[in-house]
Amino acid sequence: MTRRTRKLVGTTFMIFFVIVYALVAMALAQARPLQEANGLVQGIGYALLGLAWIIPMFPLIKWMERKDEEV
Repeated sequence: MTRRTRKLVGTTFMIFFVIVYALVAMALAQARPLQEANGLVQGIGYALLGLAWIIPMFPLIKWMERKDEEV
């Protein structure tokens, strides 16, 4: 698979993943434990929910940027 094809596949998956993750994160942000917590805990929870999508993307980005194999 060429780098260009990997980027197309990876970008498509990334867009789908971020949309699904955003919906899940919104549901978790509206959950009772986070809503009833104090302001500091809410802020930390929102920050973690906002940044947690990056961690599963690292392997995908690494795969997308891999050099083409010589034939």
